[in-house]
Amino acid sequence: MLILVYLAAMPCQLGLTTPLGKSMYSSNSHDWLCQRTQKRFPQLGNENLPLPAMILAVLLVCFWTLPSAFAQQSASNPEKMGPYLYEPKPNDEAFAKFNPRLAPPPGPLLVKHGDRLAIIGDSITEQKIYSRIIETYLTVCVPQYSITTRQFGWSGERAEGFLRRMDQDCLRFKPTLATLAYGMNDSRYRPFDINNGMWYHDHYGAVVKKLKNAGARVIVGSPGCAGKIAGWVKSRSGTLDEHNLHLCALRDIALQVAKEQNAAFADIFWPMYTQQILAARKYGSEEHPYEIAGQDGIHPGGAGHLLMAYAFLRSMGLDGHVAMISVDLDKNTATASEGHQIIAVNDGMISLNSQRYPFCADGRVDRDDSIRSGMTLVPFHQNLNRFMLHVSGIKTPRARVTWGESSILLSRQELEAGVNLAALFPKNPFNEAFQKVDLAVAKKQAYETNQIKKIFHGKEGKKDLEAAVARTEKERDKLVAAIRNSKTDVKHQLLIEPLE
Repeated sequence: MLILVYLAAMPCQLGLTTPLGKSMYSSNSHDWLCQRTQKRFPQLGNENLPLPAMILAVLLVCFWTLPSAFAQQSASNPEKMGPYLYEPKPNDEAFAKFNPRLAPPPGPLLVKHGDRLAIIGDSITEQKIYSRIIETYLTVCVPQYSITTRQFGWSGERAEGFLRRMDQDCLRFKPTLATLAYGMNDSRYRPFDINNGMWYHDHYGAVVKKLKNAGARVIVGSPGCAGKIAGWVKSRSGTLDEHNLHLCALRDIALQVAKEQNAAFADIFWPMYTQQILAARKYGSEEHPYEIAGQDGIHPGGAGHLLMAYAFLRSMGLDGHVAMISVDLDKNTATASEGHQIIAVNDGMISLNSQRYPFCADGRVDRDDSIRSGMTLVPFHQNLNRFMLHVSGIKTPRARVTWGESSILLSRQELEAGVNLAALFPKNPFNEAFQKVDLAVAKKQAYETNQIKKIFHGKEGKKDLEAAVARTEKERDKLVAAIRNSKTDVKHQLLIEPLE
């Protein structure tokens, strides 16, 4: 009883007030409490209560009224739940066990002029294929942004590994934009368990937070899929389905990390797993299997890396516009969008000078080591590689369009609606110039792996890291200049010949 009285008196000792805004110790407040108590408990009678009894009554009033007040507040402000949406999937037994959470669509433009992009991940990143696709694309397709890129892949790494080395290896270069691709090694090549899911969430989230605190905008990438059990991992366990279900769970956790950290998300797992099934049926055979996750089942070839690059580039919010060339054959005129200049127009022959290239790949469409093959598995040309030609003033049902050494017949309706030259002409006047830039990018990224792994973390770096950084940056600067010098204007011609 004494404890109850003491607790009831605490609001008075702290100077708290009644709903009337008066001290509980005032006579008016005493009267108010008596009235309130008698209203709730009429059996107590109409006489004023002595103070101890009144204090106990206050407790009874609070006990009686507070739960209903909280219930009313909860009812008026219910906790928001959902929505609980899943990715669409084929009606196919191969997908029956998988129910990935619906990923958000690409957001607004994330890149800014002069961005310093860091491409971060494990051995799949260290393969330097998707990272090269991204850097080459940014260099030739959207050069107006003047983005510079560094590749930070490290074989066998998990999120915690990069967390330990990111100050020394990455943040010193002050990235303003970063892509992350962790999860394959984080799955530990075994079936999913909640503790490992929590571990991945916490460490991946810590990486994202640290990058953001350093001033970088972040794209959180999910892991890819597995095509085979990783035979070189001694601690592996479970079936291939169990491993992919684990990777799918980590994909959903990566999505949640992106949501919590207000970062962009790149879904690598679901498009790659989908094509692991569908593309294998479309392009593969018993003699030549089509393996989107690579021959070892973990490290993709060109097609799989194209899917990864596509996911990251789309998450950057890029609109895919590269060129818009409009020709009026009747008036003998032509116009071109920014990055392209019309030099001459003469009876259907349009001469141009271009600073912006389409993304070029002319390999086989049925090979998993082919970047061009990957471009057939996602709407790459539609969403990222639109080099458009619109033709009006055609008097005939069709026309032959020649670009470089290749020609194609198109209907008048197609040309009036607009055709994508990048999709129609895998071999085109930009191939040679594109290849020069791509090779220069490959040389620079190869040096970056050596710079980080063998020098920063080798004897030279351990002896004097800052001196090692200064020396290697001078060498890297030469490779950056080589990329810049390799990119030249491309002069090309389009010939449009009306045909009966």
